[in-house]
Amino acid sequence: MPARHPAPPAPGRHGVPGSAAVPGSAAVPGSGAPITPTDTHCPYCALQCAQTLSAPDDAAHATGAPVTVAGRDFPTNRGGLCQKGWTSAQVLGTPDRLTTPLLRGRDGELRPVGWDEALGHVAARLTALQAEHGRESIAVFGGGGLTNEKAYALGKFARVVLRTPFIDYNGRFCMASAAAGATRAFGVDRGLPFPLADLGGAQAVLLLGSNLAETMPPAVAHLAGARAAGGLVVVDPRRSATAGLTEGDGGLHLQALPGTDLAVLLGLLHVVWAERLADTAYLTARTTGADDVRRSVSAWWPERVEQVSGVPAAELRRTARLLADASPARGGTGAYILTGRGAEQSTQGTATVTAAINLALALGLPGRVGSGYGAITGQGNGQGGREHGQKSDQLPGYRKIDDPAARAHVAAVWGVDPADLPGPGLPAIELLRRCGTPGGPRALLVHGCNLVVSAPDSDRVRDRLAALDLLVVCDIVPSETTRLADVVLPVTQWAEEEGTMTSLEGRVIRRRLALSPPPGVRSELEVLHELAVRLGVTVGFPTDPAAVFDELARASAGGPADYSGLSHARLDAESRGPGGALHWPCPAVPDGQVQHPGTPRMFLERFGTPDGRARMVAVEHRGPSDDLRPDAPVYLITGRVLQHYQSGAQTRRVPALAAAQPEPYIEMHPLLADRIGVRDGELAQVTSSRGTAVAVAHVTAGARPDTVFMPFHWAGEGSANRVTTDATDPVSGMPEFKVCAVDVRSVDARAADVRAARRPAAIA
Repeated sequence: MPARHPAPPAPGRHGVPGSAAVPGSAAVPGSGAPITPTDTHCPYCALQCAQTLSAPDDAAHATGAPVTVAGRDFPTNRGGLCQKGWTSAQVLGTPDRLTTPLLRGRDGELRPVGWDEALGHVAARLTALQAEHGRESIAVFGGGGLTNEKAYALGKFARVVLRTPFIDYNGRFCMASAAAGATRAFGVDRGLPFPLADLGGAQAVLLLGSNLAETMPPAVAHLAGARAAGGLVVVDPRRSATAGLTEGDGGLHLQALPGTDLAVLLGLLHVVWAERLADTAYLTARTTGADDVRRSVSAWWPERVEQVSGVPAAELRRTARLLADASPARGGTGAYILTGRGAEQSTQGTATVTAAINLALALGLPGRVGSGYGAITGQGNGQGGREHGQKSDQLPGYRKIDDPAARAHVAAVWGVDPADLPGPGLPAIELLRRCGTPGGPRALLVHGCNLVVSAPDSDRVRDRLAALDLLVVCDIVPSETTRLADVVLPVTQWAEEEGTMTSLEGRVIRRRLALSPPPGVRSELEVLHELAVRLGVTVGFPTDPAAVFDELARASAGGPADYSGLSHARLDAESRGPGGALHWPCPAVPDGQVQHPGTPRMFLERFGTPDGRARMVAVEHRGPSDDLRPDAPVYLITGRVLQHYQSGAQTRRVPALAAAQPEPYIEMHPLLADRIGVRDGELAQVTSSRGTAVAVAHVTAGARPDTVFMPFHWAGEGSANRVTTDATDPVSGMPEFKVCAVDVRSVDARAADVRAARRPAAIA
């Protein structure tokens, strides 16, 4: 694990050489140029680890003088960084950085053009398409890595300028089921409704579907207390790095069959009620629906769950007792139940989250200091990105777009008639399915997402994007999606912009400009402003991030995610204190009163429902939509690796990360490898009803014999999402990335030669 203090870690599983903090002004090694240390945050996951970037002045940077990174003490990462964080500045100087707009010519090739020509072309095509096919012929697709300001402006642009209902974002692939389950139960969705550091005092932590040790390594330090107490329980089909933390006396690894997390949770609930471990006083005082849930889980006794999930009945009983003993009602020091994408990216993802919340409520955990339920947000601004208008059914402040009062409030801030705002649009998968089809969107604007790699059933997504009349992509580097675009617009990246991000714990933090972007690059706020002007809306789209945030704050006022008491100035003044930033909700107060301190811990007095009680909802296990059958007798599950992030468009450009994990792979058990005749290091292929992926076999006893695992960071023939299903959860619209049925076979045994020929470069 990275060290607690901001010193460079030694090379190893969770760290690569980094740069120590640079106090005050100094010289960049070898350049003689003055540098300015800037406190900011890592560009990758929602942990948003604090960093200090030491950047040379613009002239020196243009000559190749390096930007250095130091970890900075902060409540989430405590000075530590993972490999991605230590090397994050290397993407700033990547040789193939996009620095000029690109326009596809009549010859089919992308060619450099000026900004006026590029934006003029986009505006003219959008105008023509809407004139011929209506406002709904244009769609917008955002990203969970955009700042709050850019996410807000993008949602406003779609609804005020384009007046289209069709906007959604890749957070639909990340947090949709957790958001739906939490909103239904608690009346509001915040990934962790408590500070991450609170986990440190817990006696027990149940973690379902998250490999924290590789996806968010600095977060593992917060599990030390539970591990020391023997109370860390990890539910995962793989013997992942996180599951390995339970070895010895650390806790339990429940190696469930893929797609059965819900059955495991129903079994745990059964034990809680059957053994009278529930906190009945809490249930009476703070919940509704407990009796319905109790009756529904009576059919899920541990031995039945063992038959469905493969988890021994004795381990289920032990887990339920361990959680109950740690609960406040029984004198424990605290317990948490946490879900991640492995449990949520499912056609029963919302039901699984609901069952996890039901278990937490039955034990009396939510709304108590030192205990609770939370969902581990994945993308850097996956929390803020869904709060302020990128989701198809939401307006800023986490308001519902079909709520008349919400429409009236936001329309007043925007200076438009509420009747002119479109209604709800389509969730991401359905939106993508309709692109380029009769009656569907004819143009798509993409911001901060590499859809060709990151979306499920990616070959079909590629076909739908290719069928559009106009595809416009804003990005920082060439990607598999920009290569399909009609127009590519080069935009700023994290260290070249001001703004805010909202971490997995609802902490609103400042992203600060450390160096100027390359000449020719513009911010997305500038792009949206210029397009709005060309489309006839000359006011309402400022380019100053602080001004955009102030408007966002007004638009969010009174909503579930209330930022109205925040501003860049206040965050700058208070984020350097021991708290590290302010958590929403943070409403404005009348002049002369003490400012609201923010809300690190939610639900201590009441939940966000009309009656203040949490709602328990009975759910039932169905299993994966794409289950095993004779022609597909093995499960495929997908996930991340330590060195790479999302589609890999950034991390595959970092030499140290590309060298540490240069290619995709198929992880399988020795029994399966022997059955199909493949050896470790040879090529294997997985085939579903949607497509085929080919990658190197990694043979390990940590896998289940009936399951293979693939990371999803690569394009081309090793792309896991060529195989995954786009079947969706009926409540959240989240696709079932995490499990599908496949056939697994060996590729020609001449694998040594084939592998050398097919090995992808750092960028596929």
